[in-house]
Amino acid sequence: MSFLSRLFGTAPDPKEQLRPLWHAIVSEARNPQWYRDCGAADTVEGRFDMITSITALVMVRMEDDAELLPATARLTELFVEDIDGQLRETGLGDPTLGKKMGKLMEAMGGRIGAYREALPQGLPAVTDVVRRNATLNDDADPAAMAARIIAFSGSLAATPVDSLLAGTLPK
Repeated sequence: MSFLSRLFGTAPDPKEQLRPLWHAIVSEARNPQWYRDCGAADTVEGRFDMITSITALVMVRMEDDAELLPATARLTELFVEDIDGQLRETGLGDPTLGKKMGKLMEAMGGRIGAYREALPQGLPAVTDVVRRNATLNDDADPAAMAARIIAFSGSLAATPVDSLLAGTLPK
């Protein structure tokens, strides 16, 4: 994108191509099955954990495809934009927003790395990641969440690039 295009807004924002995928990620993170069947806590923290987990799984999928690798940065921008807006709606202002966003981005990066490492190792490793990174109900079994994450990740791997970019995530 040239300087003049950015300055005068004549070129479309490249991250907008990923907005359908971002909306699909948020929709999947709100899927009642994660809460009802897998024990995700229906709290602010639990919902954030689900959004970051689904985003992390999609990012890991995108990293496996050289064609999608550049799009991961734009997807991250959409994540930051959305979370920033959500935090501002809660009344968080500029003096503390930067620190909070830094911590949330650190959590996102850690989650991507944790899933990248654990998924090839199977259920025990993913269960450990869930234990460390998900806010679950007191009676929830982390292995149930881990099993669904593994299944979702496997379905993501089989999702064609065009479908993924169009926002079609596995059910």
